[in-house]
Amino acid sequence: MEIVWIDGKQLTIEQVMRVAKAAPETVEVRLTPEAEQAVQRAQEAVARFVREGQVVYGITTGFGAFKNKRISPAEVSQLQHNILMSHAVGVGRPLEEAEVRAMMLVRANTLARGHSGIRLQTLQHLLTMLNRSVHPVIPRQGSLGASGDLAPLAHMSLPLIGLGEVIYRKERLSGAEGLARVGLKPLRLEAKEGLALTNGTAMMSALGCFAVVEAENAAYAADICGALSLEALHGTPRAFDSRLHALRPYPRQVETAAHMRQLLAGSTFVRGLESSDVQDAYTLRCIPQVHGACADAVAYTRWVLETELNSVTDNPLIFFDEEGNAEAISGGNFHGEPLAIAFDYLGLAMTELGNMSERRLARLTDGDSNQHVLPDFLTEHGGLNSGFMLTQYTAASLASENKAMVYPASADTLPTSANWEDHNSNGPIAVRQARRILRNLENILALELMAAAQGIDFRRRRMGGERQLGRGTSVAYHLVRQQVPFIAKDEVMYQHEEKMQQIIAGGTLVAAVKKALAD
Repeated sequence: MEIVWIDGKQLTIEQVMRVAKAAPETVEVRLTPEAEQAVQRAQEAVARFVREGQVVYGITTGFGAFKNKRISPAEVSQLQHNILMSHAVGVGRPLEEAEVRAMMLVRANTLARGHSGIRLQTLQHLLTMLNRSVHPVIPRQGSLGASGDLAPLAHMSLPLIGLGEVIYRKERLSGAEGLARVGLKPLRLEAKEGLALTNGTAMMSALGCFAVVEAENAAYAADICGALSLEALHGTPRAFDSRLHALRPYPRQVETAAHMRQLLAGSTFVRGLESSDVQDAYTLRCIPQVHGACADAVAYTRWVLETELNSVTDNPLIFFDEEGNAEAISGGNFHGEPLAIAFDYLGLAMTELGNMSERRLARLTDGDSNQHVLPDFLTEHGGLNSGFMLTQYTAASLASENKAMVYPASADTLPTSANWEDHNSNGPIAVRQARRILRNLENILALELMAAAQGIDFRRRRMGGERQLGRGTSVAYHLVRQQVPFIAKDEVMYQHEEKMQQIIAGGTLVAAVKKALAD
């Protein structure tokens, strides 16, 4: 049993992913003692606000445009139940269980910081559900990403009061039944608790953790595919010279050039300095510049998420002065704009990696473009056989689809709550788009990888003798050939592409190459 301690200050993307993907009863999330004390202190302050009749948004007032409506002490608890019931209006396919687990952890970590006013008992209920694999059913659409992920978080929180639905051991149950299965009873919420549970960026942050890890894997795989394509196309590694990149020292450009040199080290498939063909097409020559810029977007998104995971994102927030006096301050930490812009940036970067890959695939399959280093459509008997012709069609379709999705969600906004909430981030839309683009990118790369391996085999036949692939590309090539044979004549292709997609998306390709380069 792995224990993950949370206090709102030190949660990592890697911890989120471990908890999200953990098998039942292999990971347990717990509050640190310091977090427990902080949570109790804030809850006691909220109770004082109610006793003293202070006007505090969402505690003794209504929500949104109802911010001026006073709530009596007798109605405070009902107010918190009402926000969960009225705000649970999400639609669309439910989140996957791993995504739900990530979302529950992210929200719990925010609440553990001790500025939200939730009771310790309520937070422990949420953690017990997570630890015992009681997963709320959460529709993925309906959040604007300002005032947080209101609808999804309301669906997440309904089971705490015995409402909504959960998945427990693959069975869909009512919220009350799900609690009963693990020995819990529905809670009666107190002041601020419904608002604290629903007001924040937990869904977009959780999905963002998946997006960053997936993008890091795809970006590394894109370098591998580009290097193998360069060898298949008899390209030159001259453009990856460290001296060239030192004169334009963007960190990820320099790193990508170094990565390409590692992948191609020892290759005899590349052109030497004696060739009169001194430079390649941009999608080969400019890999460090373009892939490096895309890697910058991934790194930026990771930084944003690492900040967001340990931020307090609900409203209002509770603060204490040196004498211990409490104050509630209304603000906008729930606004998802930092995340939305980062996710749009990430989607743009992944679209560009797909554009690069599709163009390399086009060059692999077009004899005129590759100066007939390779046969048209990577087949010896063109006409009777179409070979790899349609792989480029599919890649072009996916690349075009990505361009249709890359319009920045953060650039759009519609006002809500009678125009009081008059600017929204659309961060949840941005992260969902980025991940759909990633799925397309993984398939584009799979097609390029399969075609590059086919090209390598033709190069071997034409050159004769022993030829050596690069230190990293040799591992990639052999991994492909373990799954997909050389295709001498037309056969059903989609099954081969699916295998390539699996070794890319599942991380097998990247893990194998990383191991080889580290040895």
